[in-house]
Amino acid sequence: MRTIGVVTVGRSDAGIYRPVLRAIQRSAELDLTLIVAGMHLAPEFGETWRELEAAGFAVDERIECTMASDSAEGTAKSIGLGVIAFGQLFGRSRPDILMLLGDRFEMLAAAAAALPFAMPIAHLHGGETSQGALDEAVRHSITKMSHLHFVATPLYRDRVVQLGEEPWRVTVSGAPSLDNLRELDLCTRDRLEAIVGLPLNRPTLLATFHPVTLEYGNARAQCAEFLAALEDLGLQVVLTYPNADAEGRLIIRAIEAFAARHAWATAIANLGVDAYFGLLRHAAAVVGNSSSGIIEAASFGVPVVNVGHRQRGRLRAPNVIDVDCERTAIREAVREALAPAFRRRLAGLVNPYGDGRAAARIVEVLTRTPLDQRLIMKRFHDLPASHGAALPEPA
Repeated sequence: MRTIGVVTVGRSDAGIYRPVLRAIQRSAELDLTLIVAGMHLAPEFGETWRELEAAGFAVDERIECTMASDSAEGTAKSIGLGVIAFGQLFGRSRPDILMLLGDRFEMLAAAAAALPFAMPIAHLHGGETSQGALDEAVRHSITKMSHLHFVATPLYRDRVVQLGEEPWRVTVSGAPSLDNLRELDLCTRDRLEAIVGLPLNRPTLLATFHPVTLEYGNARAQCAEFLAALEDLGLQVVLTYPNADAEGRLIIRAIEAFAARHAWATAIANLGVDAYFGLLRHAAAVVGNSSSGIIEAASFGVPVVNVGHRQRGRLRAPNVIDVDCERTAIREAVREALAPAFRRRLAGLVNPYGDGRAAARIVEVLTRTPLDQRLIMKRFHDLPASHGAALPEPA
């Protein structure tokens, strides 16, 4: 039996992981070790590790590494603390395969700590781009430290290979979060209304605004433009907390103050997977700069207004309207998204991120891949040179 150590650092990955965790639990050949770190352990973000336990996943290890800081220095120190803490964990207990997802800086710490142990790393959601965030560099860095890759689309497979990864290492699994649509019982409207404290019999926006971390220092002004557009619209809105990035707490304070001023707005630290997907089903539109607007929202046929540069470069379905982070542009884009003609154009929309069967593909590869020197000793896969000749094979 192989031990699969899965690192989860917050709500940003927990819902995506859930179908994979279930599939590992069901496997007779794999044993799940769940390693919880980052935002999961922070009271201000709702101690979301409790939701994992409530969903039937035992937490095996806790890694305290995220500083209560809103600065770039705090992020850098959190990475350092994470490397130390994960290194100590791997020194006393090593999984057969370490699974990491995406692009959070806490995931980078886990990958860096695993490197000296020659530990096989399986990486989910590589090859994607988010040009406005530090996540871009983190994601590609984890790709180069990983040994197996599970990507969401063929385009992202090509990008991982372009980074020098051997094609046999890369599986187009689709986005695991879409498996939730087949497996979860989404919250009913009555249950959602009890959670958010608003009636859902009127048009409601689901809004999330994260710091654009490569535009550090601009979060206050950008969030002000975002909230001003929501104020102009006057539509009922559920605002969810941003991630624990630099300047994230500044945004939390702003949206809490906004919700306190407007009876038609509410701010929620963490909705949980069932409630978040339930709101996607009921929302008139999604607005903000979360990757969920790009990846999951298409499966519900819900319009999305993607604000600013954070998600620039990601593959998107036709339900997404891209706008600059400017009050008037956001307001008018939301009005366009809510127009009946726009909704009609989304009939029969196909989500480019997969068919909702990613977990089975991932578990098959985790089970059958030999844990040998070929897996650990990576060769750089060269693409044909620009002049048409392949690069020579090294001696």
